[in-house]
Amino acid sequence: MLERLVKRLSHPDADIYIQLDKKSPIESFLHIANTGNVYFVPERVKTEWCAYSTIEAELAGFRHIIKTGIAYSHINLLSGQDYPLRPVQQFYNFLSENTGKTFIHSLSIADDEWPDGKARIVRYHMGDYGFKGRYVLQNIANRILPDRKMPGGLKPYGRSQWFTITPECAQYAIEYIQNHPKLKRFFRLTFAVDEIFFQTILENSPLKETIVNDNLRYIESFGANPPTVFTMAHAATLVSSGKFFARKFDTNVDDAIFDYLDKVIGYAE
Repeated sequence: MLERLVKRLSHPDADIYIQLDKKSPIESFLHIANTGNVYFVPERVKTEWCAYSTIEAELAGFRHIIKTGIAYSHINLLSGQDYPLRPVQQFYNFLSENTGKTFIHSLSIADDEWPDGKARIVRYHMGDYGFKGRYVLQNIANRILPDRKMPGGLKPYGRSQWFTITPECAQYAIEYIQNHPKLKRFFRLTFAVDEIFFQTILENSPLKETIVNDNLRYIESFGANPPTVFTMAHAATLVSSGKFFARKFDTNVDDAIFDYLDKVIGYAE
């Protein structure tokens, strides 16, 4: 799936950086770099589901991209279970017409625009800590301790983890978390912080006015339920969505949807 995605994203004026989970043997993936303009992020992170380690992995990738010194207009964050719905040239043209804009889905937790997000802010989650019995301690903490409060007077925002941001926004988030250790400790105890971290930092920043509340992706997610895995039954909905990408896909669930989307966007081997 990753190799196929990389091929579909290939463009002469774009580079692809792969942040491979440290738990996965990189030898099985190195051949993908032969596609062209594809690089592996050297600082790999052992990530755990819904834990702060996912943020560490993203920040490591962003630091590496910025360190190259290449003047990218945008950084487009995708997972290995995403897939394009439109030709990559259309996406390139869109970004060229929207330099300086960041595209991220953002809802205010404080204003109850995303009710499911509130529990993540007020309750303790210790999934990022590796010690035995951490969940027992977590349950005790949530019973006896008062609700947590966002440090620094920040207003919490969140929603989808996946976005297209400017390097300026990425750099701001990197520097902000480095300079605010209390916030990092707070986020490390936050469940599914990957859906809160960037929205909260950027919506409370001077870059707020550059944010467009649209992550350019089609994702079906209902309440606290995980995203729908798309199949051929969703083909018409995906194509008519008008979005550039969709998630989630799984070749073990439905392989035909990939071939269908390739024909729609005009991809040919």
